Amino acid sequence: MDQENVSATLTVAVPAARVFAVLADPTTHSAIDGTGWVQEAADRAPLTEVGQIFRMDMYHANHPNGDYQVANKVQVLDPPRAIGWLTGQEKGDGRLEFGGWIWRYDLAPLGPSETEVTLTYDWSEVPQSIREYLQFPPFGPEHLTNSLHHLAELVSGG
Repeated sequence: MDQENVSATLTVAVPAARVFAVLADPTTHSAIDGTGWVQEAADRAPLTEVGQIFRMDMYHANHPNGDYQVANKVQVLDPPRAIGWLTGQEKGDGRLEFGGWIWRYDLAPLGPSETEVTLTYDWSEVPQSIREYLQFPPFGPEHLTNSLHHLAELVSGG
């Protein structure tokens, strides 16, 4: 069976709590992403509990609408060790539907001022109906590495 997740790891010279605080702030996600797909946080409140929904404005040239919005549901929240969310969308009737892929950051303190950050994109729960029209992963593995470098710049104030 093909591997159904991809991950990248980077060590940053910042305490885990600082890294976690940046990841728990949806307004930083556009800068972390770095592709131009993630635009702005529609819901700007910090992520504080499992089940919390936060929406992000998005843009992708291959999306039928170009501009669109995703609804994310916090799945993992273990400060300052792990944070992750499922990505989906709001249907016309207001119901949320998730595609089965999750973004997860695991933070391992390597001392008081250094943290190993692992970003994992897991699509193992994506149903066949979605796999018929979306390729997974929808980006190369270098995207995760680039995102971690953007995160490192943000958390270190650079």
